[in-house]
Amino acid sequence: MQHHSLSEADPELYKILKKEASRQENEGLEMIASENFVPLQILQAQGSVMTNKYAEGYPGKRYYAGCEHHDSAEDLARERACELFNAEHANVQPHSGTTANFAAYFAVLEAGDKILGPVLSHGGHLSHGHHVNFSGDLFDFETYAINKETERFEYNDVLKAAKKHDPDLIVCGYSAYPREVDFEMFREAADEVDAILMADIAHISGLVATGAHENPFPECDIVTTTTHKSIRGPRGGMILCKDEYSKSVDKAVFPYSQGGPLMHQVAAKAVCFNEASKPEFKDYTSQIIKNTGALADSLQENSLKLVSNGTDNHLVLIDLREEDITGKLAESALEDANIIVNKNMVPYDPESPMTTSGIRIGTPALTTRGMKAKEMREIGKMIADIIKNPEKDVIQDAKKRVEILMDEFPLYEGSEVEY
Repeated sequence: MQHHSLSEADPELYKILKKEASRQENEGLEMIASENFVPLQILQAQGSVMTNKYAEGYPGKRYYAGCEHHDSAEDLARERACELFNAEHANVQPHSGTTANFAAYFAVLEAGDKILGPVLSHGGHLSHGHHVNFSGDLFDFETYAINKETERFEYNDVLKAAKKHDPDLIVCGYSAYPREVDFEMFREAADEVDAILMADIAHISGLVATGAHENPFPECDIVTTTTHKSIRGPRGGMILCKDEYSKSVDKAVFPYSQGGPLMHQVAAKAVCFNEASKPEFKDYTSQIIKNTGALADSLQENSLKLVSNGTDNHLVLIDLREEDITGKLAESALEDANIIVNKNMVPYDPESPMTTSGIRIGTPALTTRGMKAKEMREIGKMIADIIKNPEKDVIQDAKKRVEILMDEFPLYEGSEVEY
């Protein structure tokens, strides 16, 4: 076998990777709430020799020989995850958050069983019952809604929906909810109808890991998450659970829903959990909360309406129904200024999911770059200016300022990033 550097072996793909590295470094303020930038050590683990081995099964119970070092890596990831989240059991093999949800549902339910989840336009996720997704297709999903007055999930509304539908399982945890999730409230509602409680903390897992957000244990029975959002690790998923569900969770991941795990990804998850246990990471998540608060204040000072009138976490949701612009057009105008956000439904949105009346904005990626509250306030003003007046000159002025900010807060420049 001949070994070449990627630039020699495949100059075409190498050029694409270089362009993407340049885009991340120089070409936009990354404010999509579900995105982040990983440190070099995670890039190294993901590109490691762990990619060469099949490791079907679990540590000590593999289907192939030669897995002793894979056992060590997976055990390390599981132990670190349990410690970080105060969990009794961890399965680190799910390839993504959605496959983690698939396995979590089937660990405790059968197809056709009833699940109570959030109205999807109220902050839920495709895998929380959307009809185009396996979840809506294979399970009988019913919904609870955000309260129209407070724009938060309230106990009475959740309880009313739970009593009406009598679900086997209740899902809490969201992809576009700017407030802290009250796990105790959901536990009370679940107990009233004798339902299993599952939390999907994909967005907030980094905050949960450091105590910047309440922990879903011991209230929740099963917890799923991705490993690549606020926790700043490799793209992947994970299931945490109480001991009584450990065997069924493991069986639901392998052999029920997956074959061999991506061991280079599992190794990178172990690195991620180690990073998340350090004091610097606690400072990082604390800064995310400060940054999102500063961004929210700035947007409101500049006359924009926020869903629930603020934020407790890593994201804000702008409600554009009083503005002369849709989410789709606002996303496009901001992208022209190199401010990267996404259009998003707001609760009780009159527009379609492809148009929307909202914009979702997150701070984890810019916080990774080292930006603080001062920059967030300035960015908030730029966003408001463009939404209120999406003219060419306003966009150009913002774009120039964005370029200066990108230079001031380098990402990988000066580091030995390997493509």
